[in-house]
Amino acid sequence: MARTEREKMLAGELYVATDPELTAARRRARRLVRAYNETDEEEDLERRQELLGQLFGSKGPGVWIEPPFQCDYGTQIHLGARVFINFQCVILDCNPVTIGDDVAIGPGVHIYAATHPLDPDERIKGPELARPVTIGAKAWIGGGAIILAGVTIGEGTTIAAGSVVTKDVPPYVLAGGNPCRVLRPLR
Repeated sequence: MARTEREKMLAGELYVATDPELTAARRRARRLVRAYNETDEEEDLERRQELLGQLFGSKGPGVWIEPPFQCDYGTQIHLGARVFINFQCVILDCNPVTIGDDVAIGPGVHIYAATHPLDPDERIKGPELARPVTIGAKAWIGGGAIILAGVTIGEGTTIAAGSVVTKDVPPYVLAGGNPCRVLRPLR
């Protein structure tokens, strides 16, 4: 039996994002995100948690996301306990994006599980690729950082503001720059 485009996407294979199943899933996520972004932080706390529960694949207690927030599907996002995500975060979750307990994410951070073929002749045909992203517990991602597909950031690591994380970063280090590199150990 032929694999669905969703199965290909989650397997990290070339897939067609305009597939009707994937398009419907993105529309569902957009509706939930729009409703979340329109909530009031004082009057709609219960509704906010309900919407996040419907949107995400999983989330621990104490998650706080400052609107506006955007994502592709939501269902591939897995948040640990007490995760804080500041304003204008974008997560392209075409593959699992796993964020551990006690992670703080600054404003304007973009996390991309999405990527594209590098060969221009292949790229213009339209199929896309996706790779998982993992952020370990107690990590801090500075404002404006961009985390690319396939990256793992280790537990307790700090990523400096404005960094572009193109490869794995070990636990308990300060890393920064474009491309991001380890600046010094934290322990």
